[in-house]
Amino acid sequence: MAAFDSKTSSVRGPAAIAAPWRQRLAAAHRLAVVTLLGFASGLPLALTGQAMQAWLTVDGLDLAAIGFLSLVGLPYTFKFLWAPLMDRFELPWFGRRRGWLVLTQLVLAALLLLLAETSPRESLRAFALLAFAVAFASASQDVVVDAYRTDLLPAGERGLGASLGVMGYRLAMILTGGLALIWTDAAQGGGWTWPEVYRFMAALMVGCAVVSALLLPRLRHAVAPASVARHDLAGFVAVLAAVAFGAWLTDRFGTAVARALAGPLLEGSALPAALRSRWIDLAALLLGIALTLPLAAWAARRARFETLQAGLASYFAQPGAWGFLALIVLYKLGDAFAGSLMTPFLLKSMAYGSAEVGVVNKVIGLWLTIGGALVGGALMLKLGLWRSLMLFGVLQLASNLGFWWLAVGGKGSLGGAVLPAFDWGFVQLAAATPVDGALLMVVACENISGGMGTAAFVAFLMGLCNQRFTATQYALLSAFASVGRVWVGPLAGVLAESIGWPVFFVLSTVLAAPALVLLWWLRAPIRALEAPPG
Repeated sequence: MAAFDSKTSSVRGPAAIAAPWRQRLAAAHRLAVVTLLGFASGLPLALTGQAMQAWLTVDGLDLAAIGFLSLVGLPYTFKFLWAPLMDRFELPWFGRRRGWLVLTQLVLAALLLLLAETSPRESLRAFALLAFAVAFASASQDVVVDAYRTDLLPAGERGLGASLGVMGYRLAMILTGGLALIWTDAAQGGGWTWPEVYRFMAALMVGCAVVSALLLPRLRHAVAPASVARHDLAGFVAVLAAVAFGAWLTDRFGTAVARALAGPLLEGSALPAALRSRWIDLAALLLGIALTLPLAAWAARRARFETLQAGLASYFAQPGAWGFLALIVLYKLGDAFAGSLMTPFLLKSMAYGSAEVGVVNKVIGLWLTIGGALVGGALMLKLGLWRSLMLFGVLQLASNLGFWWLAVGGKGSLGGAVLPAFDWGFVQLAAATPVDGALLMVVACENISGGMGTAAFVAFLMGLCNQRFTATQYALLSAFASVGRVWVGPLAGVLAESIGWPVFFVLSTVLAAPALVLLWWLRAPIRALEAPPG
């Protein structure tokens, strides 16, 4: 019998009744896909970040060297240079976006296998180059994941989709940055070597490629930008040549220029010679960036890199575009600064055990980040985008003070507990492991607030993108967002050795404040993003 609706006095047939269920199933499918892609995106990140730092720490590299090796993450800040090619061109068989996903994931698997066969102690240069290649492929995957997610989700699902994407991302971080530390603890965990961990992650990336090929829905109404293909290819080559030329100039002359400019200031300081050399290297790096970026922009214009130029023009045409870019850089800066060398801080300076750091900071902490992201997504439905960004930004700032307290003597002050030995097959603790209460509290505050802030931040980025140029624009915005995570690494390593950890964490708190001031100033244009399109 057909269902009767008393309000409309009409009879709804089976097709009308089934339609809402089909819509719910389609929405559930979209959100499940976003979660899986978040996992694929997060999997390689720690393998050139905190997991790699743990490997390098165990192999005996010094703190400043580890800080400078964070520069292998440079592709995350420059991915907008090749993202237009992923907007302009489609690979065969899988449709818009999916072909690029499968390709980047298979390339990541191959590179991780090569990295597993390279010793950082014996072949540091080769190791760094391979890690850079992994970061390049990972950044390319992120370009496609971000664009696909933004194109796939309607505006009403973006807050929840951002939360679920963060959840998948953090689950991958639990695996690569948490369980991996337990697996490599010879006394407490499985006794894996780091090369074995990287081989296992390569196999997981192959699995992600299979999922991308078979389970992702095709995008509807996906229209590529209209441009001359040869102009885009020539423009990309020109931009690469400009970047290579800028890098060559920096390598050839940067250190000498930096020494001439900064050397007299450093000579009168009390810093050891090794640290003065690191400051000179950092100054040379900044000079190289100041030269290379304008050179690349000039090359893009001269070579008529049309998709890049059109995508940027579309973004900068909206009100508040420059202010949004500044906010994107600053919003997670304090958080990134505090966390940039967290693994060496906990393992070396605080003398926590590898298994304890793996359990608390990487497993429990990342589960709390997932919880924070889900709570953040739910709160966004009530608070709206601007109020969520403000509230979560204040919480992120406050959480940095916890690490200052831990550095000045918080360790052991809150007692602790003992985590009993366990063996779950995929992870084990051979013996009971102490868990410091102070470490647990600080990590809990930082991860919950960070998860909430990330969920709101991702929804904010999605709201700024034009669908014709999603890859280009989201890559540009997320590249600016990664400035904190990538560029503070060299500075953080030098500063931590120069000023000590307590002052370092106070500085990270101060760096979080300008974003809140700018957020207040931009409240009107951000609130305009919350309104549904007319």
